[in-house]
Amino acid sequence: MSIQEQFNLALAESKNLPERPDNMTLLKIYALFKQGSTGDATGDRPGMTDFVGRAKFDAWANLKGTSQEDAMQQYVDLINSLK
Repeated sequence: MSIQEQFNLALAESKNLPERPDNMTLLKIYALFKQGSTGDATGDRPGMTDFVGRAKFDAWANLKGTSQEDAMQQYVDLINSLK
């Protein structure tokens, strides 16, 4: 199975985890998904009043330089560890 297929499967499985991950884990899931599907963070950083958007953007931006394949693999491994 290719990494893209594993990534797509993990994405589907992420919606059916036995329990909701904590906020830091959710941020990591989001950042790895964005890096794996889109690449390095783009666009402007959300403003001071958008706490959630800013945290999500920062988590994604921290992965800058990580290849999409590496991010996909880390995403798959993280989702598998939460099942």
